[in-house]
Amino acid sequence: MIGMLKGIVEAVGADEAVIDVNGVGYLVGCASRTLSRLEPGQQVTLHIETHVREDAFRLFGFLEDIERAWFVHLQNIQGVGAKAAFAILDTVPVSEIANAAALGDKSTFARAKGVGPKLATRIATELKDKAPPQGRSFSIGLAPHAPETGAAGGAAPDKPVKPVNGASREDAVSALTNLGYHESLARQAVATVLRDKGEEASLNDVIRLSLKELAP
Repeated sequence: MIGMLKGIVEAVGADEAVIDVNGVGYLVGCASRTLSRLEPGQQVTLHIETHVREDAFRLFGFLEDIERAWFVHLQNIQGVGAKAAFAILDTVPVSEIANAAALGDKSTFARAKGVGPKLATRIATELKDKAPPQGRSFSIGLAPHAPETGAAGGAAPDKPVKPVNGASREDAVSALTNLGYHESLARQAVATVLRDKGEEASLNDVIRLSLKELAP
């Protein structure tokens, strides 16, 4: 199985790209948003999801691993295949998908091309009480979608309170569940705060505002 490709963009098509890795050209299916950021001759790293069937061996590529993780997560829902998952990722940023899932917001999923009202409702309903995917970790101790790096040759400098995205969203949910709130209610509160305040809100602010959301 292939998990990641590092190479040079050889060609870009309508729904796929050819990535040259040491002289071997890999045909990789990509969402339109990903393809729009690729140019022939460009060095690129793609996170790969491999689909193996009796009659096909397909590679799907993503610039961010959390996008790959959502691509897989969405297809766990009946009626959502690769095409619909790509359509959702093309239309809705990952942070909005996570918020819509926690809030059961079918209108967000219905914005995607080819996702009708019934399927949008099913997606929202089935994702509402499920934890969002976390993706693979490519650096020890660092979440793949929220990396933190220090100064070259030294320890990481003092950091401001970090914004909430990916793993930090989970930190906020964890803090609330540790206070005794049910996980699904905690996820809804965090999603509401992030939808209203944006993904740049600090972890402390998200927890504080989520507690207000949860207050009777």
